[in-house]
Formats: sequence, C-alpha cells, structure tokens
Amino acid sequence: MRIFLDTEFTNFVRPQLISIGLATSDNQYFYVELNTFDRSSCSDFVQQVVMPQLGKQPDRVMDAERLNLELTNWLAQFAGNEPVVCYDYDRDWLLLVNALRGKIPAWLSHENIYYQINDLVLEQFRLESGLTDHHALHDAIANQFAFRAAVGKSVADAKSEGQL
Repeated sequence: MRIFLDTEFTNFVRPQLISIGLATSDNQYFYVELNTFDRSSCSDFVQQVVMPQLGKQPDRVMDAERLNLELTNWLAQFAGNEPVVCYDYDRDWLLLVNALRGKIPAWLSHENIYYQINDLVLEQFRLESGLTDHHALHDAIANQFAFRAAVGKSVADAKSEGQL
C-alpha cells in the first residue's frame, strides 16, 4: 500500500510545518493545518500562495501535540498493509518524521518518487480535477495520480474511481 505525502512549510531556510496531507492508494485521506507555526517566518511565496488556502476546514486546524496523536492513530490502521510513504521532496518526509517526534513505526517505509512523476500528467490532473496547487492534501492527491499514471493508470481510471 502506498501513502502519498505532501507538506506546506514556512520557508526553505528554517522550515516549520504549516500543513500536511496524505492520500492512500485506496483513496483514504488525512489533512491537518497547524496553528503553532511562526507566521512571521513565512516566505513571500507562502504568504501569497499557501496562506490564502488555509482555514477552510476549521476542524482540521490544531496544535502539534494533537497532530502527533491524530497522525499516529491514522497511520496505525495501515500497519498490516506494508505501507510505503511516497513523497516528491525529501523535506516532506523530514517534516512527517518531526510531526511523529521521530517515532517511525518499524512497519512504515518511505520512498522519494520525484523521478516517477510526470509533470505533464500532473498538470493535466490539476486542470481536470480543479484541485489547487500548493495545498498539502491536493498535492498529495495529485502526486498519487501522477504516480499511478506512470504505472499505467489513466484519467479515465481516476474518474471511474471517484478521484475526479
């Protein structure tokens, strides 16, 4: 089983987690926005592009303590499925590890799939799905689709499975 991960963070110099999104290969989702990051440390890009997308799901805004608990519990349901966390940027994995306080379950592995994602397919998916870029959950879902496309799944398959 694959779990696709994406994060949004404050800046590239001293990144703090802003939001985290995960999408499983069987279309289960996890999304959280933190309310504990230092907003003054956000880059101009983050302030202009990421921040306007936040706050649309107030029940998914929480502190790092609650994120740790909810993320740990959510991942635990996949313990028997040999889950592989897939991401396209190493910082995403490091921020997930940090959110879990370094306690990575032995049954959870990870893989950088950057070179297995076709940018053209990714953009086609974004256009057809209407999901916005630089939103952690939307990016995780888009990466899931672009990865699936690399292994032979089509836009039609995504539509029939309720992804579009």
